[in-house]
Amino acid sequence: MTIASTLGVVAVGIGAFGAHGLSKILEGNGRLDTFETAVKYHFYHTLALLIVSILVKISGDDRYLSWAGWSFIAGILIFSGSLYILAITNIKWLGAITPVGGFLFIVGWACLFYYSIK
Repeated sequence: MTIASTLGVVAVGIGAFGAHGLSKILEGNGRLDTFETAVKYHFYHTLALLIVSILVKISGDDRYLSWAGWSFIAGILIFSGSLYILAITNIKWLGAITPVGGFLFIVGWACLFYYSIK
């Protein structure tokens, strides 16, 4: 829950900074939509992580919940992180890293699914 709330604060801060402090850079790089995608997925998976933490509090620790949580954290760092850097720097090879984060999001959701049916 602590990590989820911290990632939520970071998502709001990055989103606001992007909208106000980085808008000229993002528009100049043609990457405003990339930055917005990074913020959206950051938020979605922060909320998913919050749900996982609530499930842990309610039902106790479970390896699938743990895997889901860590997958969401790693996915945020890799998926959103690579898109944030790509949008600001326009270093195109960073786009090759992004799918790894997307895969980790899928792993997290699959672990949450498995937890729900076991």
